[in-house]
Order: sequence, then C-alpha cells, then structure tokens
Amino acid sequence: MNLNNITPAEGSTKSVKRIGRGQGSGHGGTSTRGHKGQKSRSGYSRKIGFEGGQMPLQRRVPKFGFTNMNRVEYKGINLDTLQTLVDKLKISEVTLDVIRENGLASKNDLVKVLGRGELKATLKVTANGFSASAKAAIEAAGGSVETV
Repeated sequence: MNLNNITPAEGSTKSVKRIGRGQGSGHGGTSTRGHKGQKSRSGYSRKIGFEGGQMPLQRRVPKFGFTNMNRVEYKGINLDTLQTLVDKLKISEVTLDVIRENGLASKNDLVKVLGRGELKATLKVTANGFSASAKAAIEAAGGSVETV
C-alpha cells in the first residue's frame, strides 16, 4: 500500500453534489437550475400527464359509455372443467377451496359454474353462482348444488 493508492473506506464519503454553496463549488448561483422558468422555482412539481400546457391525452380522447360501480364479476368455470378436475383428483365434492387450490380461481374471485360440456360424475358442487343449464346438468347426473 502506498500513499498514491489509498482510498476512503466504503460509505465514508458522500457523492452528492453540494448545491448553492458559492461560486467556487461550481454549483453556486443558480444551483444547477438554469435561469428563470417554472422548473427553477422552489416547490415545483409537475402533475402526472402534464404535457407542457398542451391539452393532455386523457382530456383529448372522447369519453363514452357507463361503468356500473355495483357490477358483480364472476369467474366462470364450465362443467367440462369440473369433469377434468374429477378425473384428475378422484373427488366427489367440489368446493371453492378445491377450485382455488387447483388454480381455477384466485383468492377473492366469485365463482360461477356454467353449463358448457358434459358432466358424468355425481358431484356435490359448492360455488357462488350457477347457470340454469349447469344446475340442471349437475342434478341430472345425480349430484347436488349449494350456493354460498
């Protein structure tokens, strides 16, 4: 080790430029903000989507339609999906927990059983909703339906 290769310990020095500490520092005067203008003032912050005074995109694009804030979204699961689940797991009862464990719905999803496909197994199905055709098909196969 020589005097020409000594460096300060890691984290002991600041690499931040000290602004507004006189002309000798190279960052005095306007403190790297340039001359005049909005960005040179204290307290400046630009709104999200600000386009320099031009009409922002979210205000230029036309709006239409209606969004119902009380809409209930269901995750649809068809009878053929239930049949493949039964074939794979050899189960006689399908609950919301079984559906979630097998990745067919996430934790907060409401599950509705729909009528596409064919159900051969006798099942007790528990879900948040059923279509009329799905309910009829499950009961025709000898199963039962329970709405949570």
